[in-house]
Amino acid sequence: MSAGRMPTRDGVRAAADAVGAILPPTPLLPVEIGDVTCHVKAESLQPIGAFKIRGGWWRLSSMDDAERERGVVAVSSGNHAQGVAWAARRLGIAATIVMPRNAPAAKLEATRALGAEVVLYERPGEDRDEVAARLVAERGSVLVHAFGDPWVIEGQGSAGVEIARQLGRQPSRIVACCGGGGLAAGLALACPDSAIVPVEPVGWDMVGQSLTKGQIVRVADDPPTTICDALQPDATKPINLAVLSGRAEPGVTVTDAEVRAAQRFAFARLQLVVEPGGAAALAAALAGKVPLDEDTVIMVTGGNVDPAAFARTITTDD
Repeated sequence: MSAGRMPTRDGVRAAADAVGAILPPTPLLPVEIGDVTCHVKAESLQPIGAFKIRGGWWRLSSMDDAERERGVVAVSSGNHAQGVAWAARRLGIAATIVMPRNAPAAKLEATRALGAEVVLYERPGEDRDEVAARLVAERGSVLVHAFGDPWVIEGQGSAGVEIARQLGRQPSRIVACCGGGGLAAGLALACPDSAIVPVEPVGWDMVGQSLTKGQIVRVADDPPTTICDALQPDATKPINLAVLSGRAEPGVTVTDAEVRAAQRFAFARLQLVVEPGGAAALAAALAGKVPLDEDTVIMVTGGNVDPAAFARTITTDD
């Protein structure tokens, strides 16, 4: 298998079949925002609490026997970690996950509970891709990148296939939480007639800046802090930029206050527990930063919260 291949729409459809064979569709929930009723795709209700199970399953289930014997290495702050670990346990593959030492404790614990070996690195301070590359070289394992892998992109795109089936048509637009651009790229392939709107934290809009400039842009040396731990890659990858160029509408960013407001909204109005990174797209919609109509779908991508932090968020306005 060549990791240098590009993801395709046919690949997304195949991924949707593979994911659909083991997981039920997540709900497409109607939601009123202002005077518009649009839809929320509740990926926070996946078995691992995030959409990342899709890419993890498609990547690992597509590996041949020789690759499975070698095991896998992945890099993640928590949700991709759990997606890979879940798939690896089900398929009997050894999994090593490179995670930041300051990742939420709940995500670290959940990844270990799924049977994966966790290797910690310092964020900021260490290059996580270098740590992973060292492990791959030492062990001969297969790297499963969180967003720059063609099979992972196709797997994430399976959500778009589900959305079109549930809605009965392709959405007018899909508003997606965005870290490195794996989900946005997969959705762009799945729904070619839909506008794709990636939403990133302020100061961490590496996909948006890269799309605007037409080249990879790395995060600044002193980026602002963000509560969206799942949306903090240093840069997107060429494969994501290639898929999204001309397809995505860049430039939408959200603040921590807007994200917390979205978490409260999701809890009160949709009965969903949503982590900060999983609420970014909803935050943009609620803040009036993206146009909405009845065919708009907003991705709620994860629900792996720190209990204490979530309790403070839903009980305190800021």
